[in-house]
Amino acid sequence: MIEIIIDNKTITPYGWTFKVTVHDDIGETKHSVTVAEDYYKKLTQGKITPEELIKNSFEYLLSREPKESIFGQFVLPTLHQYFPDYETSMRFKSAD
Repeated sequence: MIEIIIDNKTITPYGWTFKVTVHDDIGETKHSVTVAEDYYKKLTQGKITPEELIKNSFEYLLSREPKESIFGQFVLPTLHQYFPDYETSMRFKSAD
């Protein structure tokens, strides 16, 4: 079973940076993800927390690639460059 753990949240001038650990039976990976408040609002309309957006984003990624393939550090809009349906998927999850 895969566990997504948000270890830390730091407020930045434009949003947040999250330290995330992805843990499974094989081991763990660590990631640093930055999301601007404007991008968070674009995807969620404020219907879920920034932490929920990060967890949903990692669930999305893990359904498409192993944890070891996820960048160690990235800004959230980068995902749309690699996965064109990312933003639509996050908007749909936020509407649930």
